[in-house]
Amino acid sequence: MDTSRILITHPGPDYELLDSGEGEKLERYGSFTLSRPDPQALWLKQLPASAWDKADGYFIRGSDRAEWSFRRELPADGWPISFGGLTMLIKPTAFKHTGIFPEQAANWEWMQKRIGERSTKDGVRSTKDSADIEVLNLFGYTGGATLACAQAGAKVVHIDGSKSAVAWARDNAELSGLADKPIRWIVEDARIFVEREIRRGRMYDAIIMDPPAFGHGPSNELWKIEEHFLPLIADCMKLLKPDPLFFVINGYSAGYSAIAYMNDLLPLKEKHGGEIEIGELAIQESAGKGVVGKAGDKKMPARLLPAGIFARWAR
Repeated sequence: MDTSRILITHPGPDYELLDSGEGEKLERYGSFTLSRPDPQALWLKQLPASAWDKADGYFIRGSDRAEWSFRRELPADGWPISFGGLTMLIKPTAFKHTGIFPEQAANWEWMQKRIGERSTKDGVRSTKDSADIEVLNLFGYTGGATLACAQAGAKVVHIDGSKSAVAWARDNAELSGLADKPIRWIVEDARIFVEREIRRGRMYDAIIMDPPAFGHGPSNELWKIEEHFLPLIADCMKLLKPDPLFFVINGYSAGYSAIAYMNDLLPLKEKHGGEIEIGELAIQESAGKGVVGKAGDKKMPARLLPAGIFARWAR
């Protein structure tokens, strides 16, 4: 491998991981706080129970139900926050998600930098303007990576199997002032779309994917990562232009190592050179900053909550 890193999302004005532990995390999104399960939080909480008990909403997961419960009324249509240079709509969903994966902020910044570097060389505008760069975002969810790339000037094709997720992404584009950018919003099964693009002869400068462990497409197409990921990667390689810019793979729930994804990107390095980075995505909690810990009068350190893995290749 070339580089192994931990990409860290730090507390910000509109998003903050307040505390974590005992299988839960406590987050602030703008002026609202939410508590929800996180199996990675295999340690003790730092804040007292009274702080957790003040959460505006908390997700209950038991043998007979999995749902949100709220201590005060939250906006029915969600509420916007500023994050990573974008404006994203936050809405607690039935699957405990909120509409944003904060750990991806460092990836968004990295993609924007790659797009900017392609369009300039030694400070001089190159013959390949950023508007000529075409990015394919598979499993695009609510559009964070799509909007980051569009904000940098690229053309983006956003694919997700959920109609509601794509509609949410379009709302985020509107909120972020990017509704007029060249983005194609498509509700489609990722594998079917890629196969069609190969037949059409379409090609892209960059590809982003965040494949789930299991899921269904809009026509109930089955997705199992252990069966369908490798054929999808092989097809995606056929969609890359002769001088590709980057390829990013993210993962969380599938249980694989970042090394596995690195191995999928090695053919790009062998063919085009460049560099592969792999590692973990993490969110730094703020509970340790100036907070007296349970162990006594010493300040507890700010911890990192593991939030996924990544592998990315770039020229």
